[in-house]
Amino acid sequence: MHRSFVACSIIFTFILPTVISAEELTDPRRPAAITTEEVPVVPAEVFERLNQYSNVRSADMQGWAPDGKGILISTRFGNAAQLHRVYTPGGRREQVTFFEEPVRGGFIPKSEDGSLLLSMSAGGNENYQVYLFDRSSFTTKLLTDGESRNSLGAVRDDGVQIVISSNKRNGRDTDLYIADPRTPGSMEMIFETDGEYWYAADWSHDAKTLLLGRYVSINESYFALLDVATRKRTDLALPDGLTAAIGNLRFAPDSKSIYITTDARGEFNRLARYDIATKEYHWLTEAITWDVSELEVHPESGQVAFAVNEDGASQLYLLEGDTPRPLRLPLGILSNIEFSPDGKQLGFSLSRPDAPTDAYSLSLDDEQLTRWTFSEVGGLNPDLFTAPERIQFKSFDDRTIPAYYYKPRDASASKKAPVVISIHGGPESQYQPYFSSSSQYYVNDLGFAVIAPNVRGSAGYGKTYLKLDNAELREDSVKDIGALLDWIADQPELDESRVAVVGGSYGGYMVLASLVHYSDRLKAGVDIVGIASFTTFLENTAAYRQDLRRAEYGDERDPKMRAVFDQINPTSNADKIRSALMVAHGVNDPRVPFSEARQIAEKVRSQGRPVWTVYADNEGHGFAKKDNADYVRAVQVMFLKQHLSE
Repeated sequence: MHRSFVACSIIFTFILPTVISAEELTDPRRPAAITTEEVPVVPAEVFERLNQYSNVRSADMQGWAPDGKGILISTRFGNAAQLHRVYTPGGRREQVTFFEEPVRGGFIPKSEDGSLLLSMSAGGNENYQVYLFDRSSFTTKLLTDGESRNSLGAVRDDGVQIVISSNKRNGRDTDLYIADPRTPGSMEMIFETDGEYWYAADWSHDAKTLLLGRYVSINESYFALLDVATRKRTDLALPDGLTAAIGNLRFAPDSKSIYITTDARGEFNRLARYDIATKEYHWLTEAITWDVSELEVHPESGQVAFAVNEDGASQLYLLEGDTPRPLRLPLGILSNIEFSPDGKQLGFSLSRPDAPTDAYSLSLDDEQLTRWTFSEVGGLNPDLFTAPERIQFKSFDDRTIPAYYYKPRDASASKKAPVVISIHGGPESQYQPYFSSSSQYYVNDLGFAVIAPNVRGSAGYGKTYLKLDNAELREDSVKDIGALLDWIADQPELDESRVAVVGGSYGGYMVLASLVHYSDRLKAGVDIVGIASFTTFLENTAAYRQDLRRAEYGDERDPKMRAVFDQINPTSNADKIRSALMVAHGVNDPRVPFSEARQIAEKVRSQGRPVWTVYADNEGHGFAKKDNADYVRAVQVMFLKQHLSE
């Protein structure tokens, strides 16, 4: 029931390119917010077929209604995802919010009128604001300042107070405030930070104490208690004073102990119960050698549910005493798990590789699975959706790299399939086989194979694997792509002469770096909101993110690290990119500034190479609005067809 919303800040505004071809001026399908260069008119037949894939919907669980009668979901019927209420399994989706921007949120606990807390930004700038949607008056009220970056943290079990993280004090440091969710202007600072990133993970049942977490990097976190009345912070220690990662933090209902997931004393995030008085840890999942990815504690009964990420798929458990009991679920990925108010059911989102995300609940008595939503698949035949197989390949240092392989049905030695390598962002992320309409289109309509590797540095495979690409080791992960190209060459059904790389954010850097090193083996690359220079990225990313990113990539202010960046930055090696390149970016991106797209496009073009660019002035780190996303997807399909088709 304790929800938080990731939020970012700082708008970067640049002048858009002024060179527009005659073809672009006559393209009726290009949204007004998008400017392109070198992009031809997208054929009508591409849009027509993609329209079905673009209209595949999904439904994300956002929480139970306070009275237990129904759930809240996020789904899209218009141009942006909105909140809907579903009263019965399979029942109609009653739209609750009607904004131009994507919105997320949840019910206020114990709310008799069903009022909601909402989080929303404008134009992709990630300056999230927190709102009250008052169901008694049917009005929306702004709770934050309307300008800074804000995120909703812990919510009291009785719904009387909430914690909001905000950088409104100086635009850089994220301080913690408490507020009455029904009273605009009631934000009161409770904890001032100084160059450290703290967040409120939970509120004790008696409302006297906040459980805080401090994030330094994917490998280093801390936790503490904050007395709400005195504002005194009490730091807590990981076992033996170790430095380690912390995933989830939750109070037990009696507030005398804390449930924590951490990789202290091991490779993976294991679940433990920490006794506040004795400072002792009791480990609960020692026999499970994967990360605990989700954790939920019922505030009254004390029931504990958690999910484990087993090589990309989820396994759900319920604690019986201190013994984990596995619960039966279809193969897929779980998120947003939450107990029903009476504690008899678990609600969650479930995504499978061959079906879109939908909302489900599981009865804890008889493990009966109930599907609440049935997301439409655009009129496509779901029986034709393809599930990937797990593969592994050896890299340059004999290390095994995991990946997922979507194979076209008719691929064979006599009919070799082109390949799209899809590289995840992060870098401390992991490809998991969520349903992807784009991947399904490539495999089923175009006959392209799709391979999604979890190169070194990916999460989910232990903290040693996670650190293998840090700082000076950055390009070792790029060598993993070279090893994957070797694996492709050994597969009789794959065409090693027709391979492209696609990636977003950090995955965009991986695309550009792969083109630098393997242009002779890659036909094309698609860089979406990607990093082109770690130096300029770190200098220009939103101020609150700089130190967080330096902990992962290295500090550009250090002359030795800057020299490494100068050597590996794609902008320093643009002359080596001989493959075709497509670059797509949102002008308002606060994470990877728009200047990253402009500089790599200009440098590659200066070498006489073709570069398709697609820029949206109402988007940020990605393309959240449907009309923009549909157009970018169509351009990408046209680009890949041009370079991978025989």
